[in-house]
Amino acid sequence: MTIGILGGGLVGLVIGAHLKQPCEVLEADDVPGGHCRSLVADGYTFDLGGPHIMFSQNKETLDYMISLLGENVVTSRRNNQILYNGRYVKYPFENGLAALSPEDRYDCLYHFLYNDHKPGLTFKDWIYATFGKGIAEKYMLPYNEKIWNVPADQMSADWVEGRVPRPPAEDIIKSAVGIETEGYTHQLYFQYPRSGGIEALARAFAEKCRSIITRFPVRRVWREGAYWHVSDGKETRRYDRLISTIPIQDLISALPDVPGDVVRSVNALRFNSLSVVMLGVKSAQLLPYTALYIPDPGVPFHRVSFPHNFSDRMVPPGHMAVAAEITTNPGDGFHELDDETVFARVIDGLAKLELIDPATVDFRAICRTKHAYVIRTFDYAQNLAAGIDYLNDLGIVSCGRNAEFAYINMDEAIRRGRAVATKINEEVGSGHWQK
Repeated sequence: MTIGILGGGLVGLVIGAHLKQPCEVLEADDVPGGHCRSLVADGYTFDLGGPHIMFSQNKETLDYMISLLGENVVTSRRNNQILYNGRYVKYPFENGLAALSPEDRYDCLYHFLYNDHKPGLTFKDWIYATFGKGIAEKYMLPYNEKIWNVPADQMSADWVEGRVPRPPAEDIIKSAVGIETEGYTHQLYFQYPRSGGIEALARAFAEKCRSIITRFPVRRVWREGAYWHVSDGKETRRYDRLISTIPIQDLISALPDVPGDVVRSVNALRFNSLSVVMLGVKSAQLLPYTALYIPDPGVPFHRVSFPHNFSDRMVPPGHMAVAAEITTNPGDGFHELDDETVFARVIDGLAKLELIDPATVDFRAICRTKHAYVIRTFDYAQNLAAGIDYLNDLGIVSCGRNAEFAYINMDEAIRRGRAVATKINEEVGSGHWQK
């Protein structure tokens, strides 16, 4: 029996690395890795899907990731800041209130302590009820509407718990009066490959896979007798069982005779695309930040990361690396811009923030990812259930951010991939294999 794994991103590689049965990973690109690909060129290393540092509240998963890298790993301390009204505010915002003006600091503290906003159904409601008017309107709302590229009152709040920690009142009071506090402590220290970018982790899984077939985009998938057939339009592969890690929209469009209501539901699932602009800069003085968060709607990018602070092997000597992330959707005025215009706008934005001198840029590249962020709209659950239930009835296993259409981080993606492989291994070992 042979298992076909659709998609050679991180989850597809994790599953392929852990299955005991013969399996093939089918990947559309020239190289596997998906969102965890890295660009290595002219002495620079950038992660194509934005920064993918290694951290987790799941110690077993984190230890496992670290073990796969062997000696090729470094540990660093987070130095994230938020650029607000020309001030550098410690990340997360509620732990850096001392950096604000006295008026802003008072506004944030007062409305947090005397907050009469009630929890509601929308993400906007949750922000106001959790942080109060001051923090909500100065940072949480503008930043989140920028990264999600959707008004916060069009997003449900059912995904937030567990992803955005609720700040303890004592931390906000301490922060406002200048006593040092730390938020998001599970991210305070992180690991990262010493060389090769985050793709080094994807490669560690790829090396454990029996077979990876690249340049094989999934165009058609159909059942014929006891077997599944998968075609890229030129060649057809045959499998006893299928596991999909590709976007659920792409899989549904590749299957024949899908009911119209299922197609409509899956196509109604909303997602953001992401453009990552990667710049190499000559600089005698390297900026010390791991990332900067930019809530200002007048600046095109929402986050800027500095890979030279992830590992000292990310840049040539005397240079620094800057990666700016822009969330886009078709028709938003930015999505369709050509590369040259995007470069110009990003470099101009960085210059206005006094982060770089445009004359010192000596390397530039851009990566556009179609399926980047899952958007939790109010009809999300019912639309997703229609698609997943249909695939389950066919016997196709879905796993991963885009296949399950779930907003999960790299650590959770790895955990889920290992769980799927373990379940199938146990089914086969117990004789309960079902085609």
